[in-house]
Amino acid sequence: MSPEAMPRPEIIGGWTYHPDLLARPVPRYTSYPTAAEFVEESFEERQRNALRNLRGTASLYLHIPYCQEICWYCGCNTGAANKRQRLTAYLEALHHEIELVGQMLDPSVRISRIAFGGGSPNAIKPTDFVRLVDTLTLNFRMDQPVVSIELDPRSLPADWFMAIRGIGVIKASLGVQTLDPRVQAAIGRVQPADMIERAVEGLRKAGVDSINFDLMYGLPFQDDAVLADTLDRSVAMGADRIALFGYAHVPHLIARQQRIDASQLPDQRARFRMAAEGYQRLAGAGYQPVGFDHFALPGDSLAVAARSGTLHRNFQGFTDDSAPVLIGLGASSISEFPELFVQNEKNAGRYRMLTGADQLSGRKGVVRTGDDRRRGAIISDLLCTGHARIDADLLPAARERLGAFEARGLVRLEGDRLALQPGSEPYARTIAAVFDAYREGARQFSSAV
Repeated sequence: MSPEAMPRPEIIGGWTYHPDLLARPVPRYTSYPTAAEFVEESFEERQRNALRNLRGTASLYLHIPYCQEICWYCGCNTGAANKRQRLTAYLEALHHEIELVGQMLDPSVRISRIAFGGGSPNAIKPTDFVRLVDTLTLNFRMDQPVVSIELDPRSLPADWFMAIRGIGVIKASLGVQTLDPRVQAAIGRVQPADMIERAVEGLRKAGVDSINFDLMYGLPFQDDAVLADTLDRSVAMGADRIALFGYAHVPHLIARQQRIDASQLPDQRARFRMAAEGYQRLAGAGYQPVGFDHFALPGDSLAVAARSGTLHRNFQGFTDDSAPVLIGLGASSISEFPELFVQNEKNAGRYRMLTGADQLSGRKGVVRTGDDRRRGAIISDLLCTGHARIDADLLPAARERLGAFEARGLVRLEGDRLALQPGSEPYARTIAAVFDAYREGARQFSSAV
């Protein structure tokens, strides 16, 4: 077919729709190698050595694998917080792990960030949250750490706001997903808008200066108008950051998703349109796009990091955290060291047993080779800054695999410099996958858009 006879590509929301370039599922690249490359074996000795050899600045991530209610779409490692004894036993193990890890660290190690995630950290009592922070303070050397927390707005009583103010939490992320009642019912997360508004008001009064809304597109019964309404109302509520994720429907991997009516899910083209129009809508409302699916007000630290070239990517997504090491605490949490990724035991019961026996619970992970680290740097640079330098030995294969993207004006390769072009946002992860040495197999990932 001659170029003149080829159909014109469709422009949707300012992006050109190339379905063939989105046909192959790709990782989100919150790490490289990705968690799909983790091997199951005891990593305790390597985990212990990495902690003992650590010097300088580090961040902490604490995982609370419980929620008051389990949402049908959720792929997180979490369970119902319906048995107080189970929560108490888990927290005892977490306190003990904090003590074990703290004893291994060199006195030079300083903690600059502390993030609480889950599950829902507010599945525990606020007094338990305060005790956790006290234990952290006793066992780690703090360097005026920035404290952040993920929250379920459905279970935020007044005493939680008091605890947040007392601890000095300044960043919070709310699981909103959608503000449409019909869509909420279809995904098992019913939370009226006034509940979100009260959460925002309470967090502001508690001193939180950066509030993120986690939102989703590609949900059942969701169309352009439904998504636009949620975005507009989220902006009106004053969210400082918005993460707009595409729902990944993989019921063969996540059993609870079987409760979602797959016949009501939008198709690939509709998902692309939602992502494109959502991007334009939030940018038009004054938010700075950060990567493909994150947005922040210009004064927010995430937007500042994106403009200054100091944006990073870790297992929590895009971040302005510059610490080279992230220490994961709690069941299923992941620690990131330059030479090693290690994940704690996922099962809360086995995690408690290992910790109770004074063992570190790293039971999955991957040792990062030199090739892993340089490829990871290219992938991170592309996603965080939009450009990267390509090593000479990687260029021949890269040129061949980038041909389809270059022909459509999505990338520019000049010498050893690769740069993403305007309009390449929805293809960024697919372009990054060009440098992924592990993607030749048949592993399954979520849709790129």
